Amino acid sequence: MTEPTFTPLRSVLYMPSSNERALEKAKSIACDALILDLEDAVAPDAKEAARESACAAAASGEYGRRTVTIRANGIGTRWHDADLAAIAQAGPDAVVVPKVNSAAEVHQLVDALEKAGAPDHTKLWAMIETPVAVLDALSIARASERLTAFVIGTNDLVKELYAEHVPGRAPILPSLHTALLAARAAGIAVLDGVYNDVKDTDGFLAECRQGREMGFDGKTLIHPGQVDGANTAFAPSEQAVDDARGLIQAWEDGAGSGVVTYKGRMVENLHVDSARRTLAIHEAIRALG
Repeated sequence: MTEPTFTPLRSVLYMPSSNERALEKAKSIACDALILDLEDAVAPDAKEAARESACAAAASGEYGRRTVTIRANGIGTRWHDADLAAIAQAGPDAVVVPKVNSAAEVHQLVDALEKAGAPDHTKLWAMIETPVAVLDALSIARASERLTAFVIGTNDLVKELYAEHVPGRAPILPSLHTALLAARAAGIAVLDGVYNDVKDTDGFLAECRQGREMGFDGKTLIHPGQVDGANTAFAPSEQAVDDARGLIQAWEDGAGSGVVTYKGRMVENLHVDSARRTLAIHEAIRALG
């Protein structure tokens, strides 16, 4: 059985598709992925022009190794159907859909993409940003093989819960953990929400560390200045890579001997699996160049 290829998603940057300069600048930003936005970042009277620009950008092949996605307007909006049809024809790496609240909505989205001729490589990323979505996260995550990632919409989630944005994010930690559990159970990627204060570098880096420690694959971003911090936070450190190699070597050297230890700690299969995942992430990031 061939191991799946790991795709780094440490830094996933929203870019307004109504801004041609932003779309051009995105070609030189060292993020792992782009979300070319047709929703929140685009005024109603600019939606159609933004759609054309985003689809042309995604189809251009000019974004190198970056994962290129397009965020459509949500189900029920007057732009949604036309967005999906155009995105399907453009064939980006994924379509990002806000406020996906049920498995039935996933089926609806997948059917629409397939009817519009979306290629197999165009996946679905579902935004989890409402209480009902969190509570139904596992069924959403398992609804279709075309769905390959959760994107957590923390701003909307805070709003829907009547909560507050506070350091450490205590009001939404149960929701974040629930979405993480569902994503891991279904074997899909899961991306942390945005950090709103682009001038608060310390706060941003602290939230990146928290997200990495919780288990997120990466973070969605609203400013190019946040990319380097996310790339560093969600990549294995040099020490982690060295330890992973040493642990695997100790395991292989001790095969058949019963108890294996590395740096004084007992090594079991689960530790080896984690170490191999660390190295897979490291190698995938190195391959980006």
